[in-house]
Amino acid sequence: MTKTITVTVNGTAHTAEVEPRLLLVHMIREVLNMTGTHIGCDTSSCGACTILLDGKSIKSCTVLAVQANGKSITTIEGLAPEGGPLHPLQEGFKENHGLHCGFCTPGMIMRCVELLEHNNNPTEEEIRWGISGNLCRCTGYNNIVKAVQWAGAKMRGEETPSTEPEFV
Repeated sequence: MTKTITVTVNGTAHTAEVEPRLLLVHMIREVLNMTGTHIGCDTSSCGACTILLDGKSIKSCTVLAVQANGKSITTIEGLAPEGGPLHPLQEGFKENHGLHCGFCTPGMIMRCVELLEHNNNPTEEEIRWGISGNLCRCTGYNNIVKAVQWAGAKMRGEETPSTEPEFV
């Protein structure tokens, strides 16, 4: 038995027939073929699958696709127009070496989008608390924190801090 749902993903409406037990992360990746959202653990421990659902960051492995019916989803693919400028967070991660293997990066960035929308000048402690549900296995988080601070400064219209990345 399937259910017809309609979701708006990155500004485009999509209608799909899904099984009621299908996780949202699997719908995004397998039905809509948007593979920027990563599957890490399927237990909501890592945050690699973080997206925005109606503007709130959620781990898409914890939500059934049918629960997203009628809602708006933003994935990493929706942050910057194709061929256009990067979102400040994407640019911040690039400029501050906030990624190593890149596996956690889409989820980390999507979590930080909501974080900066609520507070575009967070302290290091606020950033670390804000990303505490997202795991990175290779950066040590220092450059991720710098990337978020860099993006916040850019969003505030300030000169972006010139920091040397820390390599771990």
